[in-house]
Amino acid sequence: MDELLRATHEAEREHFWYRGFRLFVEPFLAQATKGMSHPRILDCGCGTGANLPALEKHGVAFGFDLTWTGVTYAAAAGHRRIACATAARAPFPDDSFDVATSFDVLYCLEDAVERAAIAEMYRLVRPGGAIVVNVPTMDVLAANHSFFVGERRRYSRARLRSALKLAGFRIVRITHTNASIFLPMLAVRLWQRARRVGKTTPVKSDFTMPPAPLNGLLSLLLAAEASVLRLMDLPIGSSILCLARKPAAE
Repeated sequence: MDELLRATHEAEREHFWYRGFRLFVEPFLAQATKGMSHPRILDCGCGTGANLPALEKHGVAFGFDLTWTGVTYAAAAGHRRIACATAARAPFPDDSFDVATSFDVLYCLEDAVERAAIAEMYRLVRPGGAIVVNVPTMDVLAANHSFFVGERRRYSRARLRSALKLAGFRIVRITHTNASIFLPMLAVRLWQRARRVGKTTPVKSDFTMPPAPLNGLLSLLLAAEASVLRLMDLPIGSSILCLARKPAAE
């Protein structure tokens, strides 16, 4: 995981996937914090802290990550409200945040740890608060990067909805994302899977910064999709994005 963090650190600002993701999550964060004054937002599994500036547009951002490498990069970028901790047990009091986020973390956790991590977000968020969760979907898209990061599952909307409801959350909105690049992504992933048949050599991550013209084109496609996503949910894509709330105290 440290190797992956180092490989992606430099690309996180400009890579088309991260550009698109930040555009997708923006309206979800706006809805999650609507009506709140200076909300406290916790990024559970913040990696190198690349998403903390997006959270800071909506409130006071905190973060934690399991890897010391990620925390070190986040600190070097000037983030101070960060900690090194596991998603299943964060060093914060009950009901201490208005919003918690989990961006592409749950899918790498063992089943019991995944349930504990979701329960931990429920503990950390105040009654009436919200969570914003992003996870990968569609097993057919699992390929080199999936094997490299130790992916344990991909989600359907029903599976994510069930996992969050089991912890006590109420689903507000759930949609696929990355629909605009789904077909080329599917072609690449199927090609990678075909090349792996019968091979036992260790897999490497396929995460690289594409040539500038291609990166620009894919960024434009995702920006256009983000505009559509503000108006409607999407039925297909490589990720699922969800907004859910902890019931308010009666």
